[in-house]
Amino acid sequence: MIKVGLTGNIGTGKSTVARIFEALGVPVYHADHEAKKMLERESVKKDLLNKFGLDIFDQGKVDRKKLADLVFNDSEKLNFLNSIIHPLVKQDLEGFFNQMQHLPYVIQEAAILFESGFNKDFDNIILVISSDETANKRVMVRDGIRKMEVEQRRSNQWGQAKKIGLADFIIENNEEELLIPQVLKIHQTLMG
Repeated sequence: MIKVGLTGNIGTGKSTVARIFEALGVPVYHADHEAKKMLERESVKKDLLNKFGLDIFDQGKVDRKKLADLVFNDSEKLNFLNSIIHPLVKQDLEGFFNQMQHLPYVIQEAAILFESGFNKDFDNIILVISSDETANKRVMVRDGIRKMEVEQRRSNQWGQAKKIGLADFIIENNEEELLIPQVLKIHQTLMG
């Protein structure tokens, strides 16, 4: 089984690309989605409460918007959050991989694959890219936030140029190139 990482900076469209692979029957582990689920674990909530206090909670649940506002403006707090969540996601991902051993390849979708060092765990990396302007518009519409907030979140990610040199496959999601033919080409390559 080939382990494939799918990544891209905020707003590039990696989730859309992941859905195309899923439509082709490829299992995709959505690391960012799974990480959000980890926030509801009692051990994680206890660690977050000890570090950040009650302000990030709403009726006993982690308020992800408040948590994001807190950590995306402070690298020390973001590193603390990542130190709790990343090992749990990595452990969960290993279970996913073990269940999929019979398949030609599987994908993990993750925004900060390179930044977290997880890229070393994969045989191939697919990088989705788009212009910052296009990505900003997508996130502003999707999340209802201002451009400044999008750029603040992006500042915690490596630049696309740095990632391009480390990726095995590039998908351009610039609203000019069609996504499906690009995905199909990669799919055929990975299927052998």
